[in-house]
Amino acid sequence: MLKRKIYNELLEWKKNSNGQTAMLIDGARRVGKSYITEWFAKQEYKSHIIIDFGNAPQDILNLFLYDSTDLDLFFAKLSAFYSTVLYKRQSLIVFDEVQQFPKARQLIKYLVADGRYDYLETGSLIRLKKNTENIIIPSEEEHIEMFPMDFEEFLWAMGDEATFPLIRMCFESKKPLGQALHRKVMNDFRQYVLVGGMPQSVLAYIDGKNFEASDEAKRRILRLYRDDVSKFAAGYEEKVYAVFDGIPGQLSKKEKKYKLSSINKNARFRNYEDSFIWLNEAMVINICRNATDPNVGLALSADYATQKCYMADTGLLVTHTFMDRGFTDNELYRAILFDKLDINEGMMIENIVAQMLRQNGHNLYFYSRCDSQNRENYMEIDFLISEGRKISPIEVKSANYRSHSSLDKFRKKFSKKIENSYILYPKDVMEKDGIWHLPLYMAMFL
Repeated sequence: MLKRKIYNELLEWKKNSNGQTAMLIDGARRVGKSYITEWFAKQEYKSHIIIDFGNAPQDILNLFLYDSTDLDLFFAKLSAFYSTVLYKRQSLIVFDEVQQFPKARQLIKYLVADGRYDYLETGSLIRLKKNTENIIIPSEEEHIEMFPMDFEEFLWAMGDEATFPLIRMCFESKKPLGQALHRKVMNDFRQYVLVGGMPQSVLAYIDGKNFEASDEAKRRILRLYRDDVSKFAAGYEEKVYAVFDGIPGQLSKKEKKYKLSSINKNARFRNYEDSFIWLNEAMVINICRNATDPNVGLALSADYATQKCYMADTGLLVTHTFMDRGFTDNELYRAILFDKLDINEGMMIENIVAQMLRQNGHNLYFYSRCDSQNRENYMEIDFLISEGRKISPIEVKSANYRSHSSLDKFRKKFSKKIENSYILYPKDVMEKDGIWHLPLYMAMFL
């Protein structure tokens, strides 16, 4: 069983809601929603019913369409069909992949008001207009986003529950871990970058530390994503494919802003905007927008036409980069494991930082300013986050970086708005020139 942090959030919901709301878990396909929901149902309730709307028989669909006005009959038929006794306030009914049958989601309002049982919903592509049109979204829903496994969850899967509390303590005290421990953690972190956080990939890897088995699991997930595009992005699927397939190439450049001219020299953002929205709402990618006037309200100055496009799971990016070639040709595995990344392969490190910041609740922003007339005005800051009433710039660097001129210029220009300045790199904790240098794996604490 893969231990997931979202389980505790579900426990809090069960305790605090006491049947007054349903919980909707939103996440990408294969991120582990169904697995954790079933485990939660088995552990926390006297009985449960899981309705998989991706494969529900017509009798069950008809029950929602024609018998939902009489809830006594509705529950009696549901109980009989699944051969499961339902107990008042002790049973959970799960609507799995509810986006496949939006009418069931609309019924949540009345089921919650009835008060007999608890309700959990899971959904992929749940925010797409196609999956919400013609229904009234129930206000009785609470929402929670489920992301790929984070680094701590990966360590748990590897059988290590002792290391991470020490990492957290070192972060909070801003003290180095020490050479031996830092080397061990970085070795584990490199494995995490390669395997990623999709449960099927992690399970395949931990059975003998087999990168090839992990890679095949990720290939299956990527093929599933492409199938979803053909089903749910009908009419503009070719544009979605083009944007998705272009991600590795865009991230491999020094300036990682997504340039549509690489797809078509005449391409314009307004013609591809729906494709970025689709991938973002499917939680396949993480969008990072340019905050042109950095302040605590970063969204206020976001330039939606200037953005970076990261994969939501870095392990999938590793495989996506070499999708048209075999596992043995993917030199990223060797480069990352042996700390031999060149400047282009460093895109994986920036991607994992984006992933960790997003998992920690941040919307992603960067800062970019170009001035062809005066090079001194040129600045490129990888990430900006809000800390209290101020902002904190983050630069991602290799171990052997020599300067941080953009960060220096940014700190000078916006000094009154800055709380902390961070450099994330492969070495241990260090403070120098008023900048906190943190190992990459500490990004998840920011």
